[in-house]
Amino acid sequence: MTEKILTNKKNGMLRLCWVSALYIVALVGMVTGEPALIGVGIVWMSIGWIFLLGLRVLKPQEALVLTLFGKYYGTIKGEGFYAVNPFCSSVNPAAKTELNQSGDVKSTVSPLTGQPGTVSMPSNKLSLKLLTLNNNRQKINDRLGTPVEIGMAVTWCIENTAMAVFNVHNYKEYLSLQCDTALRNIVRIYPYDVAEGVDTTGDGVADEGSLRGSSEVVAERIRQEIQNRVAIAGLRIVEARITYLAYAPEIAAAMLQRQQARAIIDARKMIVDGAVGMVEMALERLNETNMVTLDEERKAAMVSNLLVVLCGNHDAQPVVNSGSLY
Repeated sequence: MTEKILTNKKNGMLRLCWVSALYIVALVGMVTGEPALIGVGIVWMSIGWIFLLGLRVLKPQEALVLTLFGKYYGTIKGEGFYAVNPFCSSVNPAAKTELNQSGDVKSTVSPLTGQPGTVSMPSNKLSLKLLTLNNNRQKINDRLGTPVEIGMAVTWCIENTAMAVFNVHNYKEYLSLQCDTALRNIVRIYPYDVAEGVDTTGDGVADEGSLRGSSEVVAERIRQEIQNRVAIAGLRIVEARITYLAYAPEIAAAMLQRQQARAIIDARKMIVDGAVGMVEMALERLNETNMVTLDEERKAAMVSNLLVVLCGNHDAQPVVNSGSLY
């Protein structure tokens, strides 16, 4: 739907002035006592207020979508005092919708009395500011079928007011639903952590993409997916960010043990590699200095002892040998 911007309606002060002036003239005419002036004055006093119904005040980054007898009349944007057709009505199907985001209408309750405090009444004005939708955490199975919990925040704004109001029933609820759907579609492509033989880009080649290690790439794909879905509603997705990522509670303990085991294996591998290098260096130094001559059996025993000392979990207990090696 094409958006029609009303640019020549910022004359609300002029209408207010001439309507007020005519009220004063009508009042003066009624005071004079002339029957004709009294009749005209009564008529104007009865219907003159209708012209005041077309006055609209907008703040910066606000818009108002107007309809006239069921048809789209136009949109007024930007701060100012506007005068439009008094029979126009403003439309915003999402005015009373509250989501977990900035800019929504919410009532406050006094912490002392427990009674409702100041309440912001819903308005049919559309906010053109950047808003942030904090999507609820969802439990989704990743590429390997592992359940994970993930939450995200989406920064968005209205780009086409006519499409937002008329193309979908409620653009806020539509955005929230599409965010959930897009998040599920993208998360199912990636494993939680780097896994072998997994293709996340669709090029047929295994890569190292993961939810934990490629958060920027995943967030951009989520943003693009949401944008493709909400384009019909005239919304623009500025940014999407993953705010929470963890294993589901039912498997968190098992996954923690798995990570610990992997860390232990990696640490042991590093220790063994270092120990082998140290043993090799020790044997080379002994051969260079000719400090002692060892046969193959003694070398094997020495290597075994050094590896036990260097790779053991506990400190070595020294043993003093007062005899000969042979």
